[in-house]
Amino acid sequence: MTTRTATRWVSSSSCFPRRRPRLLHLLPSFAVAVTTPSRSRPGPSPSSSRLRLRCSGDRIMVKAKAIRVHELGGPEVMRWEEVELGDPKEGEIRIKTTAIGVNFIDVYFRKGVYAAPALPFTPGSPINSFSSDCVKFLLTKFNSSTNNIGMEAVGVVTAVGPGLTGRKVGDVVAYAGNPMGSYAQEQILPASVAVPVPPSVDHKQAASVMLKGMTAHVLLRRVFKVESGHTVLVHAAAGGVGSLLCQWANALGATVIGTVSNEEKAAQATQDGCHHVIIYTKEDVVARVKEITSGKGVNVVYDSVGKDTYKASVECLASRGFLVSFGQSSGKPDPIPMSDLASKSLFLTRPSLMHYTATRDELLESAGEVFANVANGVLRVRVNHTYLLSEAARAHADLEGRKTSGSIVLIPDTDS
Repeated sequence: MTTRTATRWVSSSSCFPRRRPRLLHLLPSFAVAVTTPSRSRPGPSPSSSRLRLRCSGDRIMVKAKAIRVHELGGPEVMRWEEVELGDPKEGEIRIKTTAIGVNFIDVYFRKGVYAAPALPFTPGSPINSFSSDCVKFLLTKFNSSTNNIGMEAVGVVTAVGPGLTGRKVGDVVAYAGNPMGSYAQEQILPASVAVPVPPSVDHKQAASVMLKGMTAHVLLRRVFKVESGHTVLVHAAAGGVGSLLCQWANALGATVIGTVSNEEKAAQATQDGCHHVIIYTKEDVVARVKEITSGKGVNVVYDSVGKDTYKASVECLASRGFLVSFGQSSGKPDPIPMSDLASKSLFLTRPSLMHYTATRDELLESAGEVFANVANGVLRVRVNHTYLLSEAARAHADLEGRKTSGSIVLIPDTDS
């Protein structure tokens, strides 16, 4: 005999057996949809501001919306869809996302430049914006159960896995790394990747600065330690990472040269601490750098552009200079002959943030320095562009079209 069923709305506590009361304090006051015999009359629907939950045995399934990619391609392949999340397992937390950082590597995953774990997936940025090898490692280690895109966000903890200490419901945390899935209203994370956000730092600031800020920290303090008296060249100086590199390098006492595409971005780079700004669409970058440095060249070049800037970057370096390649927004550079480096005993590195934040202590130290410099004013975070999460495709189109400067943040839609 087939049993007819209907849906009724009950309190979240009704979903759990009495033998598990210790978990009740972890659940927010959301309505829950459960299946009951048809003799039970359906109650009224909850308001749109409530999050819809579904019980499955003694598990609770959270329904939220996320951006997902079912095929590789342009911004139009990003879809706004409903997803389900279960309870966090041991060592995990669930967060309700409040702000999401957008990074160019999100575009790489969407287009297939970097391989996502599976299709469909939800966009975002992995813990390293530097290396595809690191991306592959991370995706193997922390493969997301939802296959969603995005790996930088701030949120409020809504549930904690069994036995986990050091995290509680209501904590505000940020993360910049795997698992993929930050382009979502809710997400489950390994607790080990989340760091506390100080009350003095706004959620949008934190979401826009953690990945970029830790990238800047590693580039300036670990890969090549910038000190007073150094001269540095920053390509894309008005971009998200470029802006932070200029500010931080200036505060360290370096002479900062930045390249930008137009006068508006030149003005921003100047505000961010560039002593010399080169508009590469109007000026010869190598000639200007030689002029500024009296022919000596710079100690280090920070290059996130790649193919279009590699040759100029090498020519701008002083003897024993460092070329730090951490992105390829213009495409992959051509194969690099060793002779390019031999002429001036140059160093070339393509670092991975993961290798510099491999331990929990290193992660906390890097994030802590970033948030401290935001709080004390050394780093001014420009969230110049804000989009609803459902408008992520437009954000990507603007980013690829170089219509943006500073940081881009997605805000989750309130109506799930």
